Amino acid sequence: MTSPEEAAAEAKHLRAFLNYHSYRYHVLDQPEVSDAEYDRAMARLREIEEVYPDLRTADSPTQRVGGPPSTQFRSVRHDLPMLSLDDAFQVESVREWYERVRRLLELESAARMALVVEPKVDGLALSLRYESGLLVQAATRGDGTTGEDVTANVQTIRAIPLRIPLEGGETPPLLEVRGEAYLSLRAFERLNRARAEQGEPVFANPRNAAAGSIRQLDPRVTAQRPLAFLGYGVGRREGVSIVSQWEALRLVESLGLPVSSDARRFEGLEEALDYCLDWMSRRAELPFEADGLVIKVDDFELQDRLGVVGRAPRWAIALKFPPREETTRLLSIEVNVGRTGVVTPYAVLEPVEIGGVVVRQASLHNADYVRERDIRIGDTVVVARAGDVIPQVVGPVPSLRTGSETLFAMPAHCPACGSVLSRLEDEAGTYCTNAACPAQRARHLEYFASRGAMDIEGLGEKVAQQLTSAGLVDDVADLYRLQEEDLLQLDGFAEKRAQALLAGIERSKERPFARVLLSLGIRRVGFVVAQALAEEFGDIDSLAAATVERIEGVHGMGPFTAAAVTQWFAQPQNRDLVERLRQAGLQLAQPKSETSTGPLAGRTLVITGRLEGLTRSDAKRLIFEAGGKVSESVTKSTDYVVVGEDPGSKLQKAKSLGIAVVGESELLALLSGSGPDR
Repeated sequence: MTSPEEAAAEAKHLRAFLNYHSYRYHVLDQPEVSDAEYDRAMARLREIEEVYPDLRTADSPTQRVGGPPSTQFRSVRHDLPMLSLDDAFQVESVREWYERVRRLLELESAARMALVVEPKVDGLALSLRYESGLLVQAATRGDGTTGEDVTANVQTIRAIPLRIPLEGGETPPLLEVRGEAYLSLRAFERLNRARAEQGEPVFANPRNAAAGSIRQLDPRVTAQRPLAFLGYGVGRREGVSIVSQWEALRLVESLGLPVSSDARRFEGLEEALDYCLDWMSRRAELPFEADGLVIKVDDFELQDRLGVVGRAPRWAIALKFPPREETTRLLSIEVNVGRTGVVTPYAVLEPVEIGGVVVRQASLHNADYVRERDIRIGDTVVVARAGDVIPQVVGPVPSLRTGSETLFAMPAHCPACGSVLSRLEDEAGTYCTNAACPAQRARHLEYFASRGAMDIEGLGEKVAQQLTSAGLVDDVADLYRLQEEDLLQLDGFAEKRAQALLAGIERSKERPFARVLLSLGIRRVGFVVAQALAEEFGDIDSLAAATVERIEGVHGMGPFTAAAVTQWFAQPQNRDLVERLRQAGLQLAQPKSETSTGPLAGRTLVITGRLEGLTRSDAKRLIFEAGGKVSESVTKSTDYVVVGEDPGSKLQKAKSLGIAVVGESELLALLSGSGPDR
């Protein structure tokens, strides 16, 4: 057993290790250790803090996810106002600003005045207050004088250190760092794609997504968003000796916070303008959405002499990029079918040039997006293009309507296969539930063969695309008709590889009924649901004949899951697929005794939080294979609650009910039969 002194020393070492490598990963993008090594260190620190709660500090890396949801945000008055910027849309306007500044400062015409140029990130402005090095408060800009306290949410942003400086050095008694929270264009696109596939509303642009993420009442939601941060200056400070904006950026960077690598200092205006004009043509290279470049007088003494007019400083100006929004006519609204079956409307536009690119089509996300914004066929619409993000229709211009515009309605049948489309009450997305839909073939085949489903080794995304593109596989049942000569015609396949894949396909026939049910890709049917349905109905014919009410009566099933299952089996194409899988020899029935043996036989487990070495799907599969059950809710009949990183309220409920709480290592022991007995 580790002594308190040894634990304290180890915890200190682990915090330094994790902070350093988090900085290299999230700020410098230069990782030095593997994710697994980092995760093991985090797990060990969390283990120490569980045993010795007094060692859990406010700046510990384990505290990245805030506490329970808040009911409101407290107001915060800024010590120094967070100012807005005056805009310039032409280079000549910047020259006029520069000459006006020189006159106010009474500088001679030959005197040069240093300037700092930085990209103007389109995110949410934040003030970070560090006292004796500890992050004690984070606030939004608000109206410039008063903002909102969003400390719990900002603590989840891994690019923002909870304590400064990162490595030794002198810690200022008080320092306010100002910067912008944002989503990179790539992260924004991934977030919106995931939300659309899950039937959730999408964000209009990266700024709205960042602002919405920071202003979540539940910090755990914020923690799931891939937010980033760039520091651009300092506010109130004590014990810090800096005399310029450039020194401020270097200070912020030295304390472990990210600053823009594209910030530059110039001795005069023309050099600064050349840099700005260069970025005008290269703005698409920025990894985030930016609406311009900020030009600041570098010297703090000169800034103080220039002062502020209204809410804007005289010593800075924003040179705005050309707009990435244009208006054009919406000619029609069509739909396409995604790889997961979601049917998405898109706009066919009268061609318009936006940011140097001719746009002919734009995203409309889902039917609710079209309805809520009252977008009509024939409208003049505003179209936005943000970097590499797919162009989207922002909304109509109602004042330009002629009366000839028509409303859009989602089709009743899939445009790819003709099947009836489905939409559940609690989802924004519309889906094709035909497992043989040609638009979904490759993605469904890849999912069917994945490790958690039929576990066909060698059948990944690339091979799935090859099989469907070559016409060898129309649906997953066709896998079981493949011959060696079929595979040899594909690029990269020789005799040995072809035989290995065919052997993997043959072995998949041994997978139990629950795994087969999972692999069918029925919406809302994951590991837990598939196992529960297999145990309750015993075979696929009984399940296919069940009513919504019958399925809803199964423990853990809700009305939307029951509806999704019955809708899937109501499709004639899906019933035909089941028959062909039966003929291929797959396991479509489950003996009652199948889950009665194993080290976890008769035990019910609940998983909460993120596991370090296992995905949640793998953990559930292993529990099922060991004879156990996995539930989504903690009750008196729960035997164990498996706790990972950032556990939710289930952990507290387990403790209140006196249910055994185990970590990942203890779960592995239970799976092997060597774990503690209750």
